Amino acid sequence: MSFIVNNRVHVNPGYEAEFEARFRVRAGEIDKQPGFVAMRVLRPQGNQAPYVVETEWESQEAFRTWVGSDDFKRAHANPMPPEATAEGGGLEQFEVVEGTDTAANV
Repeated sequence: MSFIVNNRVHVNPGYEAEFEARFRVRAGEIDKQPGFVAMRVLRPQGNQAPYVVETEWESQEAFRTWVGSDDFKRAHANPMPPEATAEGGGLEQFEVVEGTDTAANV
């Protein structure tokens, strides 16, 4: 089954458009990585909720290889200014034990 990584990011008011734009114009290095399946940037719909950047991988090993790569360093070389994000959030890692995907059934 898949391996999911969620990065929860608390974006301060006024920086939401910049945060989202960074993913729209990103370098796309992750798309080329062996074992990469998908990425989703989820916009919060409630007060104090963080953005969630979700990546899906074929395995935990594929994710770890990405994190250790030069492509990862290039993709993260220009971070948001410190005042753009708040404390909290962080990485969550999951192994999928069961799931459905309607796109796969088409």
